Amino acid sequence: MTNTGQLSRRSLLAAAGFAGLAALTGCGSGDDGGDSKDLSKKQNGAMKKYDAGEQFKATRALSFSVLHNDNPTYPLKKGWLFWKEVTKRTGITLQPVDVPLSDYEKKRSLLIGSGDAPFLIPKTYHPSEVAFVSSGAILPVSEYVHLMPNFQDKVKRWKLEPELDSIRQSDGKYYLLPGLHEKPKSGYSLSFRTDVLDKIGVSLPTTWDEVYDVLKAIKAEHPDSYPLSDRWSTNTVFPAGALLGYLGQAYGVRAGWNYQNISFDAKAQKFVFTGATDEFRQVLAYLRKLVAEKLMDPESFTQTDDDAVKKLLAQKSFAISANPQELVQKYRYNLERQVKGAKIEMIPVPIGPAGEVVIDGIRLENGLMISSKALKSDNFVALMQFTDWLFYSDEGQAFCKWGVEGVTYTKSGSQYKLKPGISLMGSDPKAPKDLQKDYGFFNGVFTYGGSWELVSSSFSPDEKKFQDVMALRKQMPIAPAHPLRAAEQEQASLWDTPLTDHMNQNTLKFALGKRPLSEWDDYVAELKAKNMQQLVDLHNKAYERYKKENG
Repeated sequence: MTNTGQLSRRSLLAAAGFAGLAALTGCGSGDDGGDSKDLSKKQNGAMKKYDAGEQFKATRALSFSVLHNDNPTYPLKKGWLFWKEVTKRTGITLQPVDVPLSDYEKKRSLLIGSGDAPFLIPKTYHPSEVAFVSSGAILPVSEYVHLMPNFQDKVKRWKLEPELDSIRQSDGKYYLLPGLHEKPKSGYSLSFRTDVLDKIGVSLPTTWDEVYDVLKAIKAEHPDSYPLSDRWSTNTVFPAGALLGYLGQAYGVRAGWNYQNISFDAKAQKFVFTGATDEFRQVLAYLRKLVAEKLMDPESFTQTDDDAVKKLLAQKSFAISANPQELVQKYRYNLERQVKGAKIEMIPVPIGPAGEVVIDGIRLENGLMISSKALKSDNFVALMQFTDWLFYSDEGQAFCKWGVEGVTYTKSGSQYKLKPGISLMGSDPKAPKDLQKDYGFFNGVFTYGGSWELVSSSFSPDEKKFQDVMALRKQMPIAPAHPLRAAEQEQASLWDTPLTDHMNQNTLKFALGKRPLSEWDDYVAELKAKNMQQLVDLHNKAYERYKKENG
């Protein structure tokens, strides 16, 4: 379900700064207030008693507007069972304001800026919400989560307070209701042609040293090939964003799609510039070795996804970055039809010097902003209760994902099974119906987060095998709260972009050998000339200020 474009934008924006003032259960947080007297006239349609695990049902028919990110894979239909069933279960009619996926962020900004935004604004990746805070156009939702018992329950049981602290602004409030995950979930790793490995007598690698050895063995057998020819470099801020992302975690550093200019050095107990660390240099040194020895196609940093996949299918390469969906739907499906006996498998992320860790497994996902004008409505409490049920209750999350039991799926224990004749993401190519296209379920606007049981319920056998291994790994520590004030955020954004651009340009130069790694110190000096140290100092100043103010 990951959208790579969204990942790139999220990574670029992430340097806008974190904030955090109190844990959810602490002073000034969660239930962070919201004076009940102020809400006494906003109870129209609300349930008088609404608790976690309880079905929300408005006491009178209401309708709420929602911004809808229209995915071309399953374009919106007014006749979807999803819309009808939401109304049947909750008494709420959703009125979608449809925006094409390709134009979503621009249109969202225009609607918010003009005051015409719907009440519910989903599919928002932190820190995109920061741009709308100073205008007062979006609600400080942390002040109203006392109206959301399912949200509060999951935060408490899954101990998500540190993650929520990381999205608070300098006023101590957060303005985004994120998707909540019980466990971190990884998405990308390398895949290999296992039939080729079997023929040359090598096993699937488990470490990055073994990856190098396996690629060397493939090269020896197929000297005219580039064993690894990769994808996910175009239409993204970061070249080779997927590969760099999961290679970086082997060294304990954010790179590629996971990249953030500022990261926390736990040993030194201070923030540093990620792209200038020795760990980041080691990542580039590994890449340079692969390219220099012709084990990795240099076009991996610039070619389109289609070109990368064509090389795999034409047996010009034998390894490529994958996620579980692409592995099954694109690589394996086409290889089996074009290359007799071809087999391909995705491996758990290879282990490096940092050990068995995940760095991209933060348990918050994209989420919702709520328009400030919603607070003026006498239906406000009902809106918050409905949002809590649809997006955060176990029943609401299962409904958004799988649909209606007995109609779109059956369930035995914790196992969900689609009804015959219904397909999901190509699970049954011959099925006449599709869960997303024809029913509106498993829609990325409404489906994210949840218990590990629910999240894993849609895993293919390949993904289950991958995720079961990754779920055992240790999550890297979350950076401590260091809220930037409005003026500081503005200054940081001016410094961030040129620094990110310079880091990217030199990542490409170092990897391709157009610039020797012996010039690393010169590269760091160039970053300093672009205000690297000033940016680092700004974040460390905010960190020290937070510690002083909060003990």
